[in-house]
Amino acid sequence: MTIHIGAKPGEIAETVLMPGDPLRAKWAAETFLTEARLINEVRGMLGYTGLWRGNRVTIHGSGMGMASLSIYANELIRDYGAKTLIRIGSCGAMQDHVAIRDVIIAMTATTLSTPSSGIFRELNFAPHADWSLLRAAVTAAEVRGVPTHVGGIYSADVFYDERPDLNDIMTRHGILGVEMEAAELYNLALRHKVRALAVLTVSDHLLTGAALPADQRQSSFGDMVEIALAAAFPES
Repeated sequence: MTIHIGAKPGEIAETVLMPGDPLRAKWAAETFLTEARLINEVRGMLGYTGLWRGNRVTIHGSGMGMASLSIYANELIRDYGAKTLIRIGSCGAMQDHVAIRDVIIAMTATTLSTPSSGIFRELNFAPHADWSLLRAAVTAAEVRGVPTHVGGIYSADVFYDERPDLNDIMTRHGILGVEMEAAELYNLALRHKVRALAVLTVSDHLLTGAALPADQRQSSFGDMVEIALAAAFPES
């Protein structure tokens, strides 16, 4: 048990999927896992452990933003022995060729600042995904015929951004989408020598203003979860 996670030793698997929304963790566990069991509900941040094709998996909420994710990822890695962490979440598209409901697999994550900025100080560190997970996720997406884009994303440290000039610069430089957690997840994974990946569903579009209705978001995220699980267990 840690400050923020009430699970007992052994209740968290080495592979952890991390949606931002704790209710999405509940939905994913109930939809994709067998024998799913609630192992954390401290501060309403739900976590479940169950089986996917015989493999133990934990699906645990991260909260919104890099600071919140950093708390849970640190404790999952340091105190519970998590070895593979995959963010599953939504993002906003920043390129014309990326459509609503497409999946983005994040190779790199650009950011203005993260909770790790105090460690890096003047260094412009370039956090990136684990190659084995990324390769397996791309293969899984291809097998399923899911429209998928692989490349750089932007992890914002604020939601209500008033920097349209910054968005324009990132679009010009090929950034595929924007979300709020992956960069710090990649930082922590590289620091602690574990594997990390972000698999994201496009829920809205910064260029066109298109967006998934709230009642369709949950049902549209199934491809993303299946890709993440197949990437974690490519032989299953």
